[in-house]
Amino acid sequence: MTTRRWQLAHGRHLDLGGKSVIVGILNVTPDSFSDGGLFVAPEQAVAQARRMVEEGASVIDVGGESTRPGAPAVTAGDEQARVLPVIEALAGLGEALISVDTYREDTARLAVAAGAHIVNDVWGLQREPDIARVAAETGAGLVIMHTGRDRQKLPDVIEDQLFFLGKSLEIARRSGVADDRIVLDPGFGFAKETAEENLDLMARFSELGTLGFPLMAGTSRKRFIGTVTGRDASARGAGTAATSVILRLRGAQLFRVHDVAINMDALAVADAMLARDVRGS
Repeated sequence: MTTRRWQLAHGRHLDLGGKSVIVGILNVTPDSFSDGGLFVAPEQAVAQARRMVEEGASVIDVGGESTRPGAPAVTAGDEQARVLPVIEALAGLGEALISVDTYREDTARLAVAAGAHIVNDVWGLQREPDIARVAAETGAGLVIMHTGRDRQKLPDVIEDQLFFLGKSLEIARRSGVADDRIVLDPGFGFAKETAEENLDLMARFSELGTLGFPLMAGTSRKRFIGTVTGRDASARGAGTAATSVILRLRGAQLFRVHDVAINMDALAVADAMLARDVRGS
């Protein structure tokens, strides 16, 4: 199985390919859809991050603004007041790589200065394009996510991915971001309004390999899993793990999840199967 090195800020890296990488979700927000308010205080957030690391997370993704549909916008100042103390505390511990979930250039720059290694932009560099310059200038890893929000999507789910992410990659390259800093995320649930659209994206996920970049899957607790299973958001861990296995077998390398332990176990089996397939080919 091909391994690819993802270069990150502060001289760090991750080797992607041979083994699934878990990215633990840490929402330091009062209103996120499944865990809002649980980790607002920095000490609560740090304790949760340490739990996720103990369960196997390699990266902690810290977000200070809810991305659920209809969530109220927050100011840059509020976002930074939420995420920067947590990032500084986690950087001081040195237990995991740190990602900041933001679309704002200023927040990204301050977060990397505080110790973050990765910038994760859910608007795919297309809301504040100068965020790409932060990655280029700091050497941060960059997660570029697809979204269908605030625009007219193409009818074919993969054609829309290629169209949107192609524009994002142009922004990254014009800004000087090296290819070995980039991971792509197809943005499950982000203006994919029906279970069918998300399931179609899962079924055709391997087609995204034509873009030539490592892929991150972010299905955790999403509404389409609730539609399929009938479970409330907090009870979708097993459903999420099932999607993680499917997407691992279709080419995903990183998995952004709330429930680390169950996804670690599920992906360990998927990794073992992929290793056997490689030896048998």
